[in-house]
Amino acid sequence: MAGSPTPGNLPRTPTRSAPAVAASAAPAAALACALIAPALVLAMAAAPAAAQVYPQTEQSIAPAYEGWEQNDDGTFNLVFGYMNRNWDQEIDVPIGPDNRLEPGGPDRGQPTHFQPRRNRHVFRVRVPADFGDGEVVWTLTSNGQTERAYATLHPDYFLNDIAIMNNNGAGGPAGGAYNIFGNERPVLDVEGDPVRQVRVGEPVVLTAVASDDGVPRRRAMPPPSWRLGRGGAGTPNSASGLRIAWIVYRGEDHVTFDPPQFEVWEDYREGADSPWAPGWEPPQVPADGTWVVRATFSEPGTYVLRCLAHDGGLATHEDVTVTVSR
Repeated sequence: MAGSPTPGNLPRTPTRSAPAVAASAAPAAALACALIAPALVLAMAAAPAAAQVYPQTEQSIAPAYEGWEQNDDGTFNLVFGYMNRNWDQEIDVPIGPDNRLEPGGPDRGQPTHFQPRRNRHVFRVRVPADFGDGEVVWTLTSNGQTERAYATLHPDYFLNDIAIMNNNGAGGPAGGAYNIFGNERPVLDVEGDPVRQVRVGEPVVLTAVASDDGVPRRRAMPPPSWRLGRGGAGTPNSASGLRIAWIVYRGEDHVTFDPPQFEVWEDYREGADSPWAPGWEPPQVPADGTWVVRATFSEPGTYVLRCLAHDGGLATHEDVTVTVSR
């Protein structure tokens, strides 16, 4: 990541507190350990102990400001994610008063279909090089509760790839594993038109071609008997190695994927089809690097389907918009 962690004309104190993943610039090993705790606290705050009985539905979503990145041209990315407090409920919040970013919104690329639990680094809002002490606010109302994330360029919110990889779990349960250094994002190409039209019941063929540099190396999650998988040392742990998954990013979940897709959210439960679950192993990469998925819609509407190419540390995505008629 280019640039200094102290851009010009920035405030020395944040205008708001936020559930952010952030840190000052520091050597990589120290940064890897320091950056994880705030996001982990957010994720763990609503995560019950195994013996507890807890609500499965009707909980709210907390938008999260993950931190800022500087681009080569001097502009900045404000990186957002969220915490859906529900374990098994996906929630839809359309763009508008209940799901808006300001200024410049309400639509600045945020999701309207929210996966369960913690979802990190979901979208980026680019701001100009002279953003200075500006602020972007994401307001989200779900299940009757309104919450906000406040994004600034405060130095403490500086975010780079090392922090992102450790937050995703590629650095292991203690963070900072040597195998993540030098990692590059997967290369992804979704073939075909990014805007498509189909009828209800008519499958859309989604072809994704992806490749990776092999860093971090392919690694399965430890079996259930190995109890540090949840990240007792302060960071998550996840499987690594190139993988592809499609999700509904916008539009209600009236979509069936064939073959079924694994979970892209942090499901730590034993037996879950999730890269964070004990014993989960990345699927084998096709010999030609091509994944073919069919999506079939049961209701009309406009949907945004997102393809995520992930190596366990860093991700690349492409979106396909599908208009479905009867």
